Amino acid sequence: MLMSEARIDQASGLRQMAHPVRVVAITGGKGGVGKTNVSVNLAVALANQGQKVMLLDADLGLANIDVLLGLQPTYNLAHVVNGECSLEDIIIPGPAGIKVVPAASGARAMAHLSPAEHAGLIHAFSKLGTALDVLLIDTAAGISDSVISFTRAAQEVLMVVCDEPASITDAYALIKILSRDHRLHRFHILANMARSIQEGRELYDKLVKVTNQFLDVTLEFSGVVPYDDCLRKAVKKQSAVVSSYPRSKSAAAFIHLAQKAIRWPMRREPGGHLEFFVERLVQSSLYVVDRPAKKAYAGDSYSKGELS
Repeated sequence: MLMSEARIDQASGLRQMAHPVRVVAITGGKGGVGKTNVSVNLAVALANQGQKVMLLDADLGLANIDVLLGLQPTYNLAHVVNGECSLEDIIIPGPAGIKVVPAASGARAMAHLSPAEHAGLIHAFSKLGTALDVLLIDTAAGISDSVISFTRAAQEVLMVVCDEPASITDAYALIKILSRDHRLHRFHILANMARSIQEGRELYDKLVKVTNQFLDVTLEFSGVVPYDDCLRKAVKKQSAVVSSYPRSKSAAAFIHLAQKAIRWPMRREPGGHLEFFVERLVQSSLYVVDRPAKKAYAGDSYSKGELS
């Protein structure tokens, strides 16, 4: 019986290692576009769709995911960097069963980690024994080394923009750096706090117009989150709007985004650079080598200027 149980545990572990994790960096360049609200609500919406979700607060020195959700972590990423505990020790439960990796607040040193320290944090996730489907990374604002490191290590980039000239300018600047210097060429665009669907599409069109002219990138329109008083009320309650006001317009938008994100094509091979859960990608590519290729979802298209 003991040998049988050991074999079962080993087989379970191998299957888990062969199960790739969808890693999505949520960024935007400019501060104030609502990245953290998008991250929190997308995480809860995905969990409500049956996904096992982990949410990483990658604003290392100015954490606020724990504040938005009313959580009180004992330890955070600063303790991991300082060698006081492991990554697994700081993970805390959040709403709908999501797992939250909290960062430090007011820790200047955490905002200025070296590339080697960023790489160490990213590698630490590969040691987690947690069963996961999705890792969402809420990046800091701007184009710092931290933002670049965590975004580059993701499989998908969700760029959040709003109706401000600086938002479009900063989003373009970030896309330019990621494509020119780090070979990222596909971006999902989400218009946040829009007054209408038309306004959101116009924001997307503005960004596509300038990227088509100067960059070799592909942008996919991922939807519009409308300006909604229910979202503000949820923030004051330190709750996700999809939990507190599930029938609100913004909640519906996040639920639609989650359904769409689940259908994004899943990359099953390493990209050849530093990535989250790269070992699982390697194991996955070995595990499925003899399996027939999965047919592409009819809606999975990444042509320039596409509105889906």
